[in-house]
Amino acid sequence: MNVRIEPSWHRVLEEEFEKFYFETLTSFVRSEYQTKRIYPPGGQIFRAFDLCPFEDVRVVILGQDPYHGVGQAEGLAFSVPEGVEVPPSLRNILTEIASDLGHPSQIVGGHLTPWCSQGVLLLNATLTVVAHEAGSHQGRGWETFTDQVISLLSSQREHLVFMLWGNYARCKRALIDRQKHLILEAPHPSPLSAHRGFFGCRHFSKANAYLQRYGYEPIRW
Repeated sequence: MNVRIEPSWHRVLEEEFEKFYFETLTSFVRSEYQTKRIYPPGGQIFRAFDLCPFEDVRVVILGQDPYHGVGQAEGLAFSVPEGVEVPPSLRNILTEIASDLGHPSQIVGGHLTPWCSQGVLLLNATLTVVAHEAGSHQGRGWETFTDQVISLLSSQREHLVFMLWGNYARCKRALIDRQKHLILEAPHPSPLSAHRGFFGCRHFSKANAYLQRYGYEPIRW
């Protein structure tokens, strides 16, 4: 199947694109875009991969599914386009960065593409959603696909940092080799749970310390 995705990811995922579940998933998603308002825009479904080639990944931040409000989703977990109001969970992420590092995040607004260019893969487990219907495309095959993405990163790369926030993301730790990678777990940064341990987790300084230990540049959070 011809999937428009960054070349290094296409090479790694080529066999996945030929599997029956992915063909079924593609047919479902295509029909949904034709009959409903779906986020993100079709050309941005694989944007997290397009902005962060396989060999460049240093950190994986896992979200659940895209924002479902108007103009929010742009194919990157937790990120919103320039000029869009910063959602509460992202606001808490930026607050923790400032507390952890002792200075404000270098991010302006809520647009996180500067992280992608440094090797941060902002991966949602489900890559599409119906407008105003959170979780509406879960269980259709996206999770099978993104689980394979995590597994391939774990098996074919070394010394990556996986940030797993919230119970949903933390379940993915079984896919990751702890002997080769750093897994950082915390409650979700949403206002409902951030005070239960996300604030004070210091994941951003821990990630940078780990990367520097193995000779990589720290992320400019």
